[in-house]
Amino acid sequence: MSIREALPEDAAAVAAVHVLSWRAAYRDLLPAPYLASLDVEERTAVWRTRLAAADRPTVLVATDADGRVLAFSCFRAWRGEALDPGPTAELAALYALPEAWGTGVGRALLAASTEALRAAGFRTAALWVLAGNTRGRRFYEAAGWRPDGGTAREETGGRVLDELRYRRQLFA
Repeated sequence: MSIREALPEDAAAVAAVHVLSWRAAYRDLLPAPYLASLDVEERTAVWRTRLAAADRPTVLVATDADGRVLAFSCFRAWRGEALDPGPTAELAALYALPEAWGTGVGRALLAASTEALRAAGFRTAALWVLAGNTRGRRFYEAAGWRPDGGTAREETGGRVLDELRYRRQLFA
């Protein structure tokens, strides 16, 4: 496995990981018709634009020996009001193909993302995770992330979901 910065030509692979991981990870949290309606082609267009933008976030991909994208992460300076965007980054996404869950790809990608955040000068990082996403919450907690008391409610697929903000110091 290798980890590198995503290129615009990775948009379709990133979109596929995004859609397939949502369908698997959120099948008990979001309505099945909504998850079935997620469209890889539509997501590809979004990711192609995002990856080609001058002010793009940093997107890393983890690939197998054949160059196939197994997982991706996306991070940028914090954009909310509650935290200072100077020293704080947001891990906006970290998704892996369901077939790669439990293989260490996610842990390696999270570690590489943490190193990239440090190298970019961030002191802390925060992320949002669905309160009902037990697997995701365990994953982040095992890597040293902790809920910091921040909460939000988000409507997705016609369902209102609670989100928890997790935070981690990047330097011990």
